[in-house]
Amino acid sequence: MNRVNEMLGRLGTLGVLGLGVLLFCLPFYFSALRPAERELAAQRDAAARLQGRGPFRGVAVDDRADDLLRFYAQLPPLEQLPEALGQLYALARAAKLELLQGEYRLERRAAGPFAYRITLPTRGSYAQVRAFLDAVLREMPIASVDSLRFERKKAADAQLDAQIRLTLHFRPSADAGQR
Repeated sequence: MNRVNEMLGRLGTLGVLGLGVLLFCLPFYFSALRPAERELAAQRDAAARLQGRGPFRGVAVDDRADDLLRFYAQLPPLEQLPEALGQLYALARAAKLELLQGEYRLERRAAGPFAYRITLPTRGSYAQVRAFLDAVLREMPIASVDSLRFERKKAADAQLDAQIRLTLHFRPSADAGQR
C-alpha cells in the first residue's frame, strides 16, 4: 500500500486526475462508443444495400385485379345458398342452440361478391353460442361474424338471448349479369 501512495505522490494531483480519466475511458469505450460504432457500421451496410438495388417498381394494378378475380372465383356460386343455410342450421342444432325467427337479406353489388346478411336471434347458454360461432367460422369459410349482442333477463339465468349477425359471401352466378 505504501508503494501505491508513494507512486501517487510522485504523480501529483494532475497525474492522479489523468490516471482517473484513463481508467474511466476504458469502460466508457466498451459501454458507449463500441456499440455506437457497430450501429454505424450496420447503418452503412444497409445504405450500401439500398444503393445496390434497382429503381423503385410499383405494383402492377393488373396483377392485383387478377388476384381479386381468383379470390372471387373461390367463393361458391349464389345457387349454393340453400345448402349453406342448411349447413348453418345443422351447426346450430349440433350446438343445441335454439334459433328464433331471423332476418335474411341478399345484397347485390355492382362489382364483387354478393352478401347474404343474416340476423339470428338465439336462445341458449354462452357455451352453446360460442360453440356455434366456432363451428361456423371453422367449417364455413364464406361466413363472417358482423356483430354479437348478449342479453340476460336475470343475473342468475344460465340461458341468455343473443343476436348474431352473419354474412355469407357468394360469387354472382353466370347469368346474374343478365338480370
